[in-house]
This record gives sequence, structure tokens and C-alpha cells, in this order.
Amino acid sequence: MNNNENINTTEEVKEVNEGKRAREWHGIPIFSWVLFAIAAFSLLVMLAYIFFEDFANFYNRYPAAFLRGAFAFVTMILPCSLGEALIIFAPIIFIFIVIYADKYYTKSWLDVGRFLVIILSVASLFFTTFALNFGAGYHTSSVDKLLELDRREVSAEELRETADYLVDEINKYAHSLAVRKDGSTVMPYGYDTLSLELLRAYDKVSDEYDFISRFPSRIKPVMLSEPWTYTHISGVYTYFTGEANINTNFPDYTLPYTAAHEMAHQRGIAREDEANFVAFLVCTASDDEYIRYSGYLNLYEYVSNALYSADREAYTKVRSRLSPVARKEMTAYSTFFAKYRENVAANVTGAVNNAYLTIQGTPGTKSYGMVVDLAVAYIIGK
Repeated sequence: MNNNENINTTEEVKEVNEGKRAREWHGIPIFSWVLFAIAAFSLLVMLAYIFFEDFANFYNRYPAAFLRGAFAFVTMILPCSLGEALIIFAPIIFIFIVIYADKYYTKSWLDVGRFLVIILSVASLFFTTFALNFGAGYHTSSVDKLLELDRREVSAEELRETADYLVDEINKYAHSLAVRKDGSTVMPYGYDTLSLELLRAYDKVSDEYDFISRFPSRIKPVMLSEPWTYTHISGVYTYFTGEANINTNFPDYTLPYTAAHEMAHQRGIAREDEANFVAFLVCTASDDEYIRYSGYLNLYEYVSNALYSADREAYTKVRSRLSPVARKEMTAYSTFFAKYRENVAANVTGAVNNAYLTIQGTPGTKSYGMVVDLAVAYIIGK
């Protein structure tokens, strides 16, 4: 090899090393530092909306709504749930990461440390997307204030009056529904049609209440719905993919209401009780009779449970007026759910969910019952 060849080889090595240094800083890829910087900015935004409710209202309604809509738009073209796919393939991804780390980052403890920093930077995306997309919803003004409802403790008489109203509405639609042999009703279309109907209903509600965002999205049925039922979870919003996922193993009458609930999360209604109530508003704003039936019956179950605790005699009288179709519907649900009622998965999931809600500043899973207060305030105030 002549001198010119040595010079060329040396220059090529120098160029490669300079290119590598340009892509790294202290041995850490530049993209990792960028992700950490974005996470730091996200933390500042989070602190701002935690301490300033007006900023939370603004941020959730505009910047966060744009991001949630963008995520939903990108993932809605996929035929399945990206969030579920990431969870299913997590073990394979983990094995690939271990093999990659063993090949390139095990020469020294310093290399191991650098690799862990890289992994941490990628993992920070879960915090970043939560802080920028969804977290503000836990710190906005409550829905009762935004709807100008008088949310307060309710009497047994008010519960009875509310339940009576819901029974009247349920009975309007129950007689025309197709019913299976087990007593459960049949949703007369698929999930794509359900998505379109709920989007139309959301447009109506958004016209009336501008704090509810409007953008195109799609319900994502979960492939592993049957095993997922053991966790007692009927739906989930994956904020890091922007998808409203529903468990399709549950009886049909729960599906429109559950889908509307997860779509409420998708639109920044983070608190569970408020998402439940917005789901009711959306279902009952629909032109579709089955969706309206789903909204009224699901809310009736919340209200009637509260009425049962407050006044059993009134509960019995109200229930006696309920359409036989709806009564058989609830009996069929109880029969269906018996298989999944008691198991370890449900206990663990319930504990984790309760801890998550408590961390976000809501009173744990008990907050699900607060939808009754909103229902009474809304219906009695009509």
C-alpha cells in the first residue's frame, strides 16, 4: 500500500469518526437528548396546567386537542389497534432489545449505562405524550361547571324522578329491538357504522358545548377481547396512540355507550365520571335508536343502583315499569358476567386502575358513581 492509499484510508476513518461524533454527544445519540429536551418541556407544560386551571382549560381545548386529533387521524387508517399490537408484541420487542444491547453495548459498564440512557429517552415518550396530549384533562374545570349544572348531593326522591325519566326513554326504544334467545339485544350494524353514528352525535354535542373537541376518529375493537374481559375492562383510551379501544366481548347494549365513553377520553374528557356523563349526552343525541337505548339503559343502571341504596321500595316500583326487554337484557348481562366476576386479573387491574385515578387527583374508582350527581342535575333541571 503506497502513501497516498494510507492517507486516503486515514481520511476516511477520520470522516467516519467525525460523522459519528456529529450524531452523538458524550456517547449518547443526539435523538436521545432531543427526546429528553421534549420531555423537560412537557414537564413544564404539565406543571403549568396542574397549578393554573385557566391554562389547563385553554391547553386541553386547543393545543392538546390538536395533538389528540392528529394521533387519532394517523392511527385510524390502521385496521386494528396499534396500542394493543404494541402490548402483544412487547415481549418480542424486549427480546430484540436485549439481543441488540448484547451485541453493541456490553463492552464496558459505560456502554451499558449509555444504552440504558437511550432506552430511558425512548421510554420518556410515554410521559411526553401523556403530558402534552391527555394529562391536562384531569386539571380542567369540571364538566358540571362547563355545563352550568348544579352538582350536589341528591335526595332519594330526586333519584326516583331521574330513574322514572330514564325508564320512560328506555321503553320508547326497547320494543323495536332484535333479541337473542338469552335475552340480550342485538346491535344492528358493525363497528365502522357505530363509529360514524357516534361521530355524528359528537358533532351535535360539540355544536352545543364547545369544550368538547371535534375531529375524525375510529373505534378500535380489541382482538383479545375475551381474555381481556377477565380484567373487567370494557374499553380503554391509549393516549400514546390516540385510539379509542373497546372490548367487543361484552353484551351489545354496552358497546355504543362504552365507545362513546372512550371517545370522550379521546376528546380530552379525562375524569371517568365526566366521560360517563358525556357518553350519555352523546348517545342520547344520536339519531340512531339503538345508540339512544344504550345511553339511557347504561345511565339507568348507575341511577337505579343509587336508588336501590337510598330507597328500595321506590327502586322496586321504578323497575316494575321497565320494559321486559330491558329487564331481560340486564339479567342476560348478569349471567354473562358471572364467568368473569371473581379472578386475580380483575383484582390486580382494579388496584392498578384505582392507583392511577388517585394519582391523577380523582377519588379512585369510586368516582365512577359520581355520574349519578350529574345525571340528576341534568335531568331534573330539564
